[in-house]
Amino acid sequence: MRVLRLPTLAGFLLAACAAVHGAAPADPFAGGRWVDLSHDYAADTLYWPTADGFALEVEFKGVTPQGYFYAANRFRTSEHGGTHLDAPIHFARDRRTVDRIPLDQLIGAAAVVDVRAACAADPDHEVGVGELQAWEQRHGRIPDGAILLLNTGFAARWPDAVRYLGTAEKGPAAVAKLRFPGLAPAAARWLATERRLKAVGIDTASIDRGRSQLFESHRILFEREIPAFENVASLDALPAIGARVVALPMKIRGGSGAPLRIVGWVPAP
Repeated sequence: MRVLRLPTLAGFLLAACAAVHGAAPADPFAGGRWVDLSHDYAADTLYWPTADGFALEVEFKGVTPQGYFYAANRFRTSEHGGTHLDAPIHFARDRRTVDRIPLDQLIGAAAVVDVRAACAADPDHEVGVGELQAWEQRHGRIPDGAILLLNTGFAARWPDAVRYLGTAEKGPAAVAKLRFPGLAPAAARWLATERRLKAVGIDTASIDRGRSQLFESHRILFEREIPAFENVASLDALPAIGARVVALPMKIRGGSGAPLRIVGWVPAP
């Protein structure tokens, strides 16, 4: 887990405001910390068994004929792998593509539901309505406009494919061997109809559990334009309530998904 302090750019901007206006505005991030919720992209990044993985190819790295150092790479990747966003179009016809999701829908208050114990006991666990309602009994109603994050504990297994996905095999036949937790379709329907969420995220490879054949939770959420964040990291660094999330995908025009850099801001205690 990487914890990042407030970027110096923010301090520079505040100083610039002070120079122009005579006084700096209150720092909205004072006393808090940034948490990186993203896995990096590399040769060992995990992907769906039927998807191509990530490849970084060196175009040039070294000293140029003019005598200065220069480095440049190119990369190849499927949309749906590593820490990434699923756009609603992924499972719902005529719904939003990556580039059409409003920025405001990717930034919001985090509601983090800890289901690690249940998922450790059963890797096929589906997070149900009862668990979400139990969370609300402890922390209050899930706020309107929240980003709901499910902490299954599986991020700690990354990038061990067998422990994280249930199999290291590739190809269509390997899909039936996937084993990891997800959100129950009944819970997805309850969230989509009874609560007002901006997005749902999880620290596994899919919002639906690995054994799913129909991807019902995807279809329920995406029909209502609720995108998903998958393979999220370090959710144990966020409190149940009080943190904020910024989840910015690569802006792929027409994309059904995209690599995602997601961070959380945790206020000071």
